[in-house]
Amino acid sequence: MIFPAVWRILPGPAWLRVLFVLLIIAAVVGALFQWVYPWFSVTFDIEEASVEAVP
Repeated sequence: MIFPAVWRILPGPAWLRVLFVLLIIAAVVGALFQWVYPWFSVTFDIEEASVEAVP
């Protein structure tokens, strides 16, 4: 699993490792909202998609 590998790599006591993991998660989420999701929206034009009801 990836989490035990990341846990072993991080320095310091457990509370500092938890802080690092939270910062890493926040950075990944921030990068997704800043660059990945806008690029995906423009590239695949998902705003124009619609679903019609079938009678």
